[in-house]
Amino acid sequence: MDQAAEDDAERQRTRAKLYAPPKGQGARHAAARAMPARHDRSSAQALMAQVAAEDARLAGGPTS
Repeated sequence: MDQAAEDDAERQRTRAKLYAPPKGQGARHAAARAMPARHDRSSAQALMAQVAAEDARLAGGPTS
């Protein structure tokens, strides 16, 4: 693709078009995906327990 470009400006335009986000995907959509989910204390503790159990299972150790 770069070899077909006539000059650096055309290479930059080609790369910008290639790596541009899909149409209809504005900055608000990207920001919404980047925001983490909110957890209350009990759901955060449950999630941490699941992570610890999975970690112990993968390490081959006992679960507590």
